[in-house]
Amino acid sequence: MRLALKVDVDTYRGTREGVPRLLRLLERRGAGASFFFSLGPDHTGRAVKRIFRKNFFGKVRRTSVLQHYGLRTLLYGTLLPGPDIGRRCAGEMRAVRAAGFEVGVHCWDHVRWQDFVAGEDAAWTAHEMGLAEERFHSIFGARPTSWAAAGWQTNRHAAAYQERARFDYASDTRGFSPFVPVWNGHATLCVQIPTTLPTLDELIGRDGIDPLAELLRLTRDGAEHVFTAHAELEGGELDGVLDQLLAGWQAQGYDIVGLAEMRRSLVEETLPRHEVVFAGVPGRSGTLALQGPLSRS
Repeated sequence: MRLALKVDVDTYRGTREGVPRLLRLLERRGAGASFFFSLGPDHTGRAVKRIFRKNFFGKVRRTSVLQHYGLRTLLYGTLLPGPDIGRRCAGEMRAVRAAGFEVGVHCWDHVRWQDFVAGEDAAWTAHEMGLAEERFHSIFGARPTSWAAAGWQTNRHAAAYQERARFDYASDTRGFSPFVPVWNGHATLCVQIPTTLPTLDELIGRDGIDPLAELLRLTRDGAEHVFTAHAELEGGELDGVLDQLLAGWQAQGYDIVGLAEMRRSLVEETLPRHEVVFAGVPGRSGTLALQGPLSRS
């Protein structure tokens, strides 16, 4: 049995402090993972506009955003200039690959992508993705082969770009199994490996749920799963919870792997085709890209 661990790295602080901490934890547990980096400016402070979204305040209250992200991070892009993550943290990123972990693209500007991509056109989308690809190449000396969209936000133009660029796979959606994404009746041939489990910040402080017990309950089925961690959370105050999760999953018989290993076992021609839809997820504000119904196309 395999459980793929996906690590989203959203911020300068997460890259500088959370990523090295996660490397030490994963190496101690003998666990694999895939790291997806934000490669441009950290403009986390601009996320304040999300106050108008349903459930935004509830999530902020439950997850102690200030504690996990720090005051400076919450001011980047507003009262403080946003540091260029790729330029200032190239060493930390290269250390991940040197340690044997897969590296891929999360985005260029996390807040800009998450807040606007769903409604943007092909030119805007290609510009953002091109900036991220170029920076990735400058850091690693190779083109990226995987993409995991910030905030599970994407559009049909991003899917077409991933197909043209021949990415091995993308992980832009929430769902239940790998699939070929279909947008408006058109299949785009870049396999989606969706996140199948809720994240810790979606479970913490919600309806009396014990996040650790709930996640271990959800993986008792023995099916393959994908769990998304965040360098700012599990690479910070929640590292102990992640350590217990890894131990629990390994006790259940799971090998903890990166998404690239899961992708190698998939035969694209045999995968089902599913529409990509947008809907809410419990514990998270706004709508996300989800694995929808089987396509009839």
